[in-house]
Amino acid sequence: MAANNSEPILDEGGGGGGVKHEAEEAGEGKAAAGGSAATTQAPATMLPRSGSRPQLDLSGAAIHGTSEDRNPTILLPNQSDDISHLALDIGGSLIKLVYFSRHAEHSNEDKRKISTKRRLGMLNGGRRSYPVLGGRLHFVKFETGKLNECLDFISSKQLHRGGVDSPSWRSGAQPDNIVIKATGGGAFKYADLFKERLGVSLEKEDEMDCLVAGANFLLKSIRHEAFTHMDGQKEYVQIDQNDLFPFLLVNVGSGVSIIKVDGHGKFQRVSGTNVGGGTYWGLGRLMTKCKSFDELLELSQRGDNSTIDMLVGDIYGGLDYSKIGLSASTIASSFGKTISDNKELSDYRPEDISLSLLRMISYNIGQISYLNALRYRLKRIFFGGFFIRGHAYTMDTISFAVNFWSKGEAKAMFLRHEGFLGALGAFMSYEKHGLDDLRIHHLVERFPMGAPYVGGKIHGPPLGDLNEKISWMEKFVQKGTQITAPVPVGFPATTGMGGFERPTAKGDILRSDASAALNVGVLHLVPTLDVFPLLEDPKTYEPNTIDLDLNEFKYWFKVLSDHSPDLVDKAVASEGGTDDAKRRGDAFAHAFSAHLARLMEEPAAYGKFGLANLLELREECLREFQFVDAYISIKQRENEASLAVLPDLLMELDSMNEEARLLALIEGVLAANIFDWGSRACVDLYHKGTIIEIYRMSRKKMQRPWRIDDFDMFKKRMLTDKKDQPYKRALLFVDNSGADVVLGMIPLARELLRHGTEVVLVANSLPALNDVTANELPGIVAEAAKHCGILRKAAEAGGLIFDAMAGIQDDLKDEPVSVPLMVVENGCGSPCIDFRQVSSELAAAAKDADLLILEGMGRALHTNLNARFKCDTLKLAMVKNQRLAEKLFNGNIYDCICKFEPVP
Repeated sequence: MAANNSEPILDEGGGGGGVKHEAEEAGEGKAAAGGSAATTQAPATMLPRSGSRPQLDLSGAAIHGTSEDRNPTILLPNQSDDISHLALDIGGSLIKLVYFSRHAEHSNEDKRKISTKRRLGMLNGGRRSYPVLGGRLHFVKFETGKLNECLDFISSKQLHRGGVDSPSWRSGAQPDNIVIKATGGGAFKYADLFKERLGVSLEKEDEMDCLVAGANFLLKSIRHEAFTHMDGQKEYVQIDQNDLFPFLLVNVGSGVSIIKVDGHGKFQRVSGTNVGGGTYWGLGRLMTKCKSFDELLELSQRGDNSTIDMLVGDIYGGLDYSKIGLSASTIASSFGKTISDNKELSDYRPEDISLSLLRMISYNIGQISYLNALRYRLKRIFFGGFFIRGHAYTMDTISFAVNFWSKGEAKAMFLRHEGFLGALGAFMSYEKHGLDDLRIHHLVERFPMGAPYVGGKIHGPPLGDLNEKISWMEKFVQKGTQITAPVPVGFPATTGMGGFERPTAKGDILRSDASAALNVGVLHLVPTLDVFPLLEDPKTYEPNTIDLDLNEFKYWFKVLSDHSPDLVDKAVASEGGTDDAKRRGDAFAHAFSAHLARLMEEPAAYGKFGLANLLELREECLREFQFVDAYISIKQRENEASLAVLPDLLMELDSMNEEARLLALIEGVLAANIFDWGSRACVDLYHKGTIIEIYRMSRKKMQRPWRIDDFDMFKKRMLTDKKDQPYKRALLFVDNSGADVVLGMIPLARELLRHGTEVVLVANSLPALNDVTANELPGIVAEAAKHCGILRKAAEAGGLIFDAMAGIQDDLKDEPVSVPLMVVENGCGSPCIDFRQVSSELAAAAKDADLLILEGMGRALHTNLNARFKCDTLKLAMVKNQRLAEKLFNGNIYDCICKFEPVP
């Protein structure tokens, strides 16, 4: 492309404005060709909503997949209707399919949960009660030439009848007049075939309507849907919902449509060009003899366009043209060198031809898009369509063009679901008002449990019925006893990449859609989530304390890799050491190792990734391989041992004066936090004595001063400032089972109850290492309450104890209390916590809370050390990793923090 190119580009329609559609695709992209930059504007178009099907409940929609995915799963946790849940975008080359799958698990609303929700005001109609039965959106593509494969897929899963798990399928009912939403030219061309094979009618939806509706939904609802891509570096962009519109949507299919979007259902097609994905595929096929679009893209990754394109340096003797801001590697003329070369087509490498074509078309798309953004004074441009396909060179070139011509004022952004906008928009047309109810805090990102990149193979016994249990396996190519994934192709060190040096991705590898396509999200239930209402500023809140640069990645990868064999042993033992458990343990080890290898290769592969995300990845991977609680027997054993000595500890505490007792309680929490099976240093201590011996040894080392020591400030707040007006409600975020919760946090909770403060123990919703869960806590509290009247009365008031307890020792002369002790789940299944996404139960409990106590490395160090809240906050933790101690405080392992952050 010439640097001073200002010639108008005619589209294949030759003129005319307004919303223009095509019936088919010519390439692997969306059918969106043609249309000049006409001055006549089409009226803004509103997306019609169909009432022909039951509504979808989109509240709580959540993306599920890596940030690398081109087509990750989206979860709909609150959908429970038996509906036809399938939509199609049928183009000339590809069929894009979006379908819904339901989740069959049901909630366990026991007496304790009902009592807690009633006390928190969650059963009085003030809050919506969400059903646990939910589902997800999946994204699948087929070649249009293999339409029968698509039809077989739909039939095998009975997607047109609500899925094989739907009530209508189980009952054997045959619904009449099934209608499926579809867009694209194939919705007309293949309507009879769908009727013949599946007995369904295709209800046609307007392509442009669907395109815009799909983009608006994603940009409004998915936290990491949009990203920039410059010089091989991907950076995710958080969209301000109050500043989303207007924006420019550039859909690059066989041709290019440029759409100005002013709001939900309000848009105009303002321009376009006939030079798009179809041009690249068509010319590339003629010139290289490639058989597929992906093959042509992969060729470009091994290409050097400087052998074909005329660069600025070729004209100026290898020098830059700095006066007008052009580097020597800027393309002055695409294919310009072929004019003077005395060569035939066969003399040029297909790889170089493919890259030169890709640069030429991408560069011009970027320039034309920017000119339209300039025309309408827009600084945000989103690119979608299957031409992009997650291809790093394509995105880099478009980004460079937009940045170059705008002098850095405009930004090119890309969408993870770029090829599925039309199908998603068609899917959205089933519902009538769910989109308006979505909030970004409902959205949670998970990770694929199957290895996203496997350089070798996963070997093992035949998979058998694991194909039904381990959902990721169907996403890989299965050959006998091995599962393989393609190895991405590296690129040579070359310049001439459209005006900038070659991208600098980690590991010198840029991935095309051919490899990224296997990174499909796994299916998980996501609970109803809320923003924690006591966050000081949710917009600026960042949970991770340390950013993981490459050196940090290397260190923590080694820590997790070294810990993995022991974790596998514990997981297998938790299920009796059966052959099935051993097989799943081996599969988990391979998959998790592959995740670590992928992140070592490219740390940004899964989006903005901190240590908390890395730890969560491990727990999600365990759950995907059906290991429910790897440390269950260890937790039970340590709980029993700790409960046995709790009465003596409580008697000792009661013999102290108030000030000494408060110090002893904080020392006890810090000392008991040493019992952490996630820390190698702490695990080694288990060989040096019993739990009680280790606890006493740890208590002796907990003498002040601590690394961060705000105890005196907390003591003043508790014993002086709050003497006559105690805290109303305290939320105690507990950490590990055993001594940590029994000998540390429960006695601290008891002291707060003694002061007249309501106490809510907050624990994990799902197991993670040896962390205590919300389901386990009521039983632990009930056992502790057998020896303490304060705990017993508070537990009864909080609904943790319902029946008369036989054999209770009530020798202690405790004053009666009426404040309750409650337990709520936090919505997490990780050692850490992200307060942007917590359970609705916790959010309700927080509304009357004026004290937070965060305990443990995961919740008070790895995350939230720097987080600020609207109420007094106490952060207590022992640092059980030498590197972390040095990084955070220039300290040492076993240093402790007692960080108190009062509000005015």
